[in-house]
Amino acid sequence: MTVVRVAQPRQLGPEQVRAVAAGARIELAPTLLDAVAANRRRVLAALADPDRPVYGVTTGMGAFAGHRLDPAEQAGHQLRLLTGRAVGGPPWLPVPDVRALFAVVLRAMLRPETGASAELCRYLADRLNDGFHPAVPADGVGCAGEIIPLCHAFQTLAGLGTVLADPPGAGEVAALDALRRRGVEPYRPGPKEGVALIEGVPVATTHGILRGAEAAAAADRLLVAAAATIDALGAPRDGYEPRLAGGDPVLAGAYERVRELTHGGTERAGVVHAPVSVRVVPQVHAHLSRSVADLADTVARVLGWVTDSPAYLDGGFTSTAGFHAAELGLRMDAVTAALAHAAEAGVQRMHRLLDERFSGLAAQLAAVPGPQAGLVTVHKRAVGELHALRRLTVPATLGALDTSAGQEDLQAFAPAAGEQLRAALARVASITAAELLVARQAWSLREVPVAPRLAPLHAALAELVPPVVADRPLGGDLTRLRTALLSGALDVA
Repeated sequence: MTVVRVAQPRQLGPEQVRAVAAGARIELAPTLLDAVAANRRRVLAALADPDRPVYGVTTGMGAFAGHRLDPAEQAGHQLRLLTGRAVGGPPWLPVPDVRALFAVVLRAMLRPETGASAELCRYLADRLNDGFHPAVPADGVGCAGEIIPLCHAFQTLAGLGTVLADPPGAGEVAALDALRRRGVEPYRPGPKEGVALIEGVPVATTHGILRGAEAAAAADRLLVAAAATIDALGAPRDGYEPRLAGGDPVLAGAYERVRELTHGGTERAGVVHAPVSVRVVPQVHAHLSRSVADLADTVARVLGWVTDSPAYLDGGFTSTAGFHAAELGLRMDAVTAALAHAAEAGVQRMHRLLDERFSGLAAQLAAVPGPQAGLVTVHKRAVGELHALRRLTVPATLGALDTSAGQEDLQAFAPAAGEQLRAALARVASITAAELLVARQAWSLREVPVAPRLAPLHAALAELVPPVVADRPLGGDLTRLRTALLSGALDVA
């Protein structure tokens, strides 16, 4: 089994978080835990100053920030913070997301600004390693930060709430029972640890890390599908010249990728001007690549932020705005929009392949046009998927409302942007599968050699989907192609 070894908090970067999401174990270096413990002693000493109010520790939260807690109230306050705000419900985040969320929070707990104990850090790592996966709401997050889902995630450490049963999809079990089955005592958060567990933007960061990687893979598959259509159409290739990008390296790279994939394929005689959706493939995919790269850059910067509030700085405590993940949300909204534009181009290219005026093939790619419908309904499926995808491009990050008696008057809704991106990626996978199915049929009808770089894809498609020689239900073919796409089985070009 893969083990992620952590001697410094920064070693829990995006790559390592994705490994943990996929099931890797966490191993914390003893020297790191020693440093965390030494820092914790300084934090506790600073908290002992009776003349210094500390938000969420010696005071209430939100609209009650001005209420000073007496010693008896402080004793149970950190646990109460994890319970009264757990108002969410299903649908729950899937297990990989929960594991990534724990890894991102663990990184924050290991930082000196958070001031958590070594015991809490060890407890979080142990729960990752023994497969303890809380039921964390995926939506309904109307707070300024992420308090609602984080309360659900971390009240379970104290034996409250529920965790996801094993195997996935088997429902929920009581967190206390799950801890007992592991022979583990519930964890009672110490001073400042409850508030630390519900601050920051780990849900949005998790989406940025996981959805960002999924979007990068989807972008490459969209580009490969576009190249397959270019080749199946027999479209001219001279327009895919990297020099046309001038000094734009991203656009030049997209030109080069399309040229490499389609080089050596058969071009139809007499065709000098392909449809716009075919000619603009490099421009569409350069923008999508930039959007995905911008999200990855934002994730890397957010991981460096101090997102705890209050943060322990220079021996004191400072209230922060590290819970405001607007940039992450807006970047994810931008990726969703860029994916939708690329998918629109794919749906249009499919229509051109089905039109004998552009393809030079049988109408609707039917073996016998007229008695047979061919693949026209595959395009209609893609149109339906695109219609649903377009509705996901409304920015999730916009739409603030007053809450907490006006104390919280601006939300980022970044987790919602992540969920929209997740839903968009599902639609894009179906559209890409449809374009590949149409291209596979066009290749089978044209009966000329395909571009050499696309030959492995052509062979893989031929194994999965037989040519359509008579009308048949194609839903199963699309499902097989979609499954193969998402598994990486078609990443052969």
